[in-house]
Amino acid sequence: MSQTLQVSGVSAPGFFGLNTQDSPLDLESGFALVATNCVIDKFGRIGAREGFSRVNASSGTLGANDVTVIHELVEADGTLTILFCGNNRLFKLDGSNAVVELTYGGGGVAPVITASNWQCASLAGQTYFFQEGYTPLLYAPALSTTTYRRASEHPSAAGTPPSANIVISAYGRLWAADTTTDNVTISFSDLLQGYAWTGGSAGSLNINTVWPNGADNITGLAAHNNFLLIFGKRQILVYQGASTPSTMSLADSVGNIGCIARDSIQSTGPDVLFLSNSGVRSFARTIQEKSLPVGDLSKNVRSDLMQVVLAETLANIKSVYSESNAFYLLTFPSAGEVYCFNTRAQLEDGSFRVTKWDSITPTALLSRRNGDLLLGKNGFVCKYGTYLDHTSTYRFLYYTNHADLGNQAVTSILKKIKVVVVGGTNQFLTIKFGFDFSGNYQSVNVSIPTQGASQYGLAEYAIGEYTTGVALQTLSASGSGSGKIVQTGYETNINGAALSIQRIEIQSKDGKIS
Repeated sequence: MSQTLQVSGVSAPGFFGLNTQDSPLDLESGFALVATNCVIDKFGRIGAREGFSRVNASSGTLGANDVTVIHELVEADGTLTILFCGNNRLFKLDGSNAVVELTYGGGGVAPVITASNWQCASLAGQTYFFQEGYTPLLYAPALSTTTYRRASEHPSAAGTPPSANIVISAYGRLWAADTTTDNVTISFSDLLQGYAWTGGSAGSLNINTVWPNGADNITGLAAHNNFLLIFGKRQILVYQGASTPSTMSLADSVGNIGCIARDSIQSTGPDVLFLSNSGVRSFARTIQEKSLPVGDLSKNVRSDLMQVVLAETLANIKSVYSESNAFYLLTFPSAGEVYCFNTRAQLEDGSFRVTKWDSITPTALLSRRNGDLLLGKNGFVCKYGTYLDHTSTYRFLYYTNHADLGNQAVTSILKKIKVVVVGGTNQFLTIKFGFDFSGNYQSVNVSIPTQGASQYGLAEYAIGEYTTGVALQTLSASGSGSGKIVQTGYETNINGAALSIQRIEIQSKDGKIS
């Protein structure tokens, strides 16, 4: 008499994202132990990230060098200009997306530029470039659309702009911090005049005696709800009334959490996200709770994330918040990794759902006003989209956590694995399975047929319409082997088509009782 099949199902595979921090035996089935080149899509499914296409066809004098900064200038008449840096030069994209190098157009000797780690800020239709050890530069299309100059060379310049490494545009003025020679002064320009640093309402703020836990190093600035946020490495200062800097005052401070990477700071509208020495943090929760365990958005991958951070040059860490994609990205070029934090909803513990990307690793990031996400690569500005990395495929990997199939006291004999996928076309999905933490996997390749085509015998599938024009298919693979604990994995090359995993079903029979 044959035994009854035991059926174990996961209806939302990977919905909770990666968890490499906790014991795999204690994890809920929605967590993943591997989620590479994945996102959590708007339907709550784990699926393939998108790829990128090149915006500019040729590189010009940028050559094969990395794009290190991308910035969008929005002028009062609605004109949009993409500015970027690389190869120790400043560039823009013209109307046909050709690379145009901006040449020096000031009245003196051209500055010698030997680094490209600028921070950009726009004010009143002009863009300012700030970098440690350099006089701030200015791109003012009203003066010239093909050249840049020192900010101090603007016809109406007043005073000397600070040689700062940090700048933001907020509340109608520029705010800048020198992190090398001074490190205790925040300078602010005159209203709507980023080239005027004396007279009018320009001035400065000395924070030398304000840090709650003694001296700190300024690492970044942000604006939030009429507050000016000043980040140190281990502390945060919050000034209220920043729209009128002459009367603004210290409203709050945090003494044990700070920001370690300037370009990790991103405003999401209701919140500000940043990278601390213990993971990705939410300003709103940090200021509310003021304790290390709270507000840790990267809780489920903290150790792995911080290991990557320790190996990276902090100045090379870049980030972006993309409202249209509902994620916050942190890119680590040296490690070749990107951490993707889904911002649609937080888990019950307050953390974000996290996936990882490889083989893409941008060196600069920008979310445009129209929602496009731009990526900096070597020689090119690229746009996130399509399902190819330029012309190359990339590998999607998702592995479940380790789990028993109903009874830990009984050895389970694996009979069949069914996986419901959404999308994909004319490609193989590799289904892997292993037992009892051995790390040895058996593999079966099943075919995802061409959308809409019947290919009898390649896989057991049923095609239906899940969303407009996207086929939902059930793929089936015969299993073998046995164990008390099973883990399954799903891999495929993404080659121009979206793919998500909707459901997993594992069929097994009870073996011997141990």
